[in-house]
Amino acid sequence: MGIIRSCFSFIAGTVTGIYVAQNYKVPNIAKVADTFFFMAKITEETYRKPPNNKDDDE
Repeated sequence: MGIIRSCFSFIAGTVTGIYVAQNYKVPNIAKVADTFFFMAKITEETYRKPPNNKDDDE
């Protein structure tokens, strides 16, 4: 009885996730994350300060 009680929320979440994925248009999280990281990389490269090279002046 203890293992069923401790795993109930995991099982219920899995079943609910399967139902939602099959019956609704759920976005691909991996693709959304890749797009976010790509845009963050572009933003960082655009607004990054230039490197401080003190050796160039000598």
